[in-house]
Amino acid sequence: MRYESTWPGAKRRILALAALYGPGAETTRVRMHRARGVKIGSGCFIGTDVILETAFPHLIEIGDGVDIGMRTTVVAHQQGEVAEEGVPSVVIGDDVFIGPGSILLPHVTIGDGAVITAGSVVTTSVPPLTMVRGNPAQVVATCKRPLGRKVPLREFYRGLKPVGRG
Repeated sequence: MRYESTWPGAKRRILALAALYGPGAETTRVRMHRARGVKIGSGCFIGTDVILETAFPHLIEIGDGVDIGMRTTVVAHQQGEVAEEGVPSVVIGDDVFIGPGSILLPHVTIGDGAVITAGSVVTTSVPPLTMVRGNPAQVVATCKRPLGRKVPLREFYRGLKPVGRG
């Protein structure tokens, strides 16, 4: 993994600070994170006080229609770790809902339509159309539809199927 140089690193961190509290959850914040190097699809929502990997933002890839709740943190590398250039560490699929205060750690893939409940700590990959919660996040339900602004909440709830506890 390459280390960030002084000027580009400073520029990325200034953009990250502006994105923390700036207006425009679907516009300005998304553009600032893209300018930092985060790959972000269309129609995404990034809440206030969201931290997307400070040093190596290019290690994050976010799909289309993703909602990231306020005070979420995405960590894409660990100190001393060597990563392949151009290979993302954290991949968030399309139509994913990440609840407020969640933490995503390095080397996880969040499948399309998955739901991360508020305050969850994601340490392993999450299958598509699956709801997880807790620390560490555990599967609690499967979903028929993604939870997002396009799907009415009642319709989402009707499609939830709890996963039995062994």
